[in-house]
Amino acid sequence: MWTPTTRRQHSREGLRYETDLTTREWRVIEPYLPAACQYGRPREWALREIVNAIFYVLRGGIGWRLLPSDLPPWQTVYRWFAAWRDQGVFEKINHALVMVDRERVGRAASPSAAIIDSHPSTSSG
Repeated sequence: MWTPTTRRQHSREGLRYETDLTTREWRVIEPYLPAACQYGRPREWALREIVNAIFYVLRGGIGWRLLPSDLPPWQTVYRWFAAWRDQGVFEKINHALVMVDRERVGRAASPSAAIIDSHPSTSSG
């Protein structure tokens, strides 16, 4: 249930786009992203902006090429997205968030049991 406290806590006011990360959200996700290399060309775009752009595309259901011009170029965003997808970064973040949320509500971080539905699907026709 939403209360005045939770509404303030989860407010998106003051963000450029509703899909942008708050500072609190960024602090949770940042440790799972790759650190900058000590050698080579420095990053042109902050990873937070890359993540904001990925969330903009995914939440809005738009094509990569339709990113607004104040976000990083679509090619840069897609390259990071594809690399993180292939490296399992999103799965690691999701797993960590699920564990934190389970602990938040007083449950064990990892479930002790699971239900697998092995009922075969039937198709008619």
